[in-house]
Amino acid sequence: MQKLGEREEQGEGGPPASAPSLAVQFFLIPLAVVAVIVAVYGGFRMMLADERSPEEYLNEIRAGGRDRRWPAAYELSRLMDDPEIEVRFPDLARSLLRTFVESEQDDPRIRRYLALAIGRLESPPAGTVDRLIEALDDPDTETLISVVWALASLGDRAVVPSIVSMYQSADSGVRKMAVYALGVLPDDGAHTTLRAALTDPVPDVQWNAAVALARHGDDRGVRVLRRMLDREHVSGLVTPSELLADPVSDVMVSGLRALAALADSTGGEGLHQSVVALAESDESLKVRQAALEVLEVL
Repeated sequence: MQKLGEREEQGEGGPPASAPSLAVQFFLIPLAVVAVIVAVYGGFRMMLADERSPEEYLNEIRAGGRDRRWPAAYELSRLMDDPEIEVRFPDLARSLLRTFVESEQDDPRIRRYLALAIGRLESPPAGTVDRLIEALDDPDTETLISVVWALASLGDRAVVPSIVSMYQSADSGVRKMAVYALGVLPDDGAHTTLRAALTDPVPDVQWNAAVALARHGDDRGVRVLRRMLDREHVSGLVTPSELLADPVSDVMVSGLRALAALADSTGGEGLHQSVVALAESDESLKVRQAALEVLEVL
């Protein structure tokens, strides 16, 4: 199975092949998981200032005190960003999966971070996807978001029906992550759920759906992408956040990258002048730069 990063890097080397890569690179990744991680980081980073091995973190998760177990789970998920970890600790993946299964009914924070750690595995053990799918009935919505992200990261196309079912969630964060996952995972071309998500009552979900469709070369989200390029429109919908310096520009950049993915279809036609206007006069330098890059592709 290919990892998210590996699939995104394929095809780079020429302008036509780089468009989908750009779209994924600036994909509207749902902010729920990122927000949780960043918000709690400062509170407990000092508690675990020393670097320990994955096995030590797992022991802490299993037998540590209440105030140290979930920070240890976070630190372990952070440690899994290092691709060499699995090479150095060959039994880690199996131990990590076993600890995740045993965490059912445990502190939800532990389960969330363990799911994120599993999603970063390069060589997940047999049964990993099945155990994650079983976790999709977890009552904690933040845990569901982490589990859906992990399933998308592992890249097994067999999970698509399970992810589709998660779009029925009443929680907009879960729906948003489900739409993101469907944009990353291989699909049969129908994209029924993604097209339905274009009319979701939550703008974030609509935006993710439009970008996800563009990722698959489907231009039926162009109307939503057009709105994403309208600073005044987006400003009226985005809630200011202490975690993001310029969320409005982030949405606009994501829309621009999605347009680049549609460069070979008719979907991007009619938006050229809008992109030119952004490149020339938008108040955000990063939006101008993104618009210039998209113009090169278009």
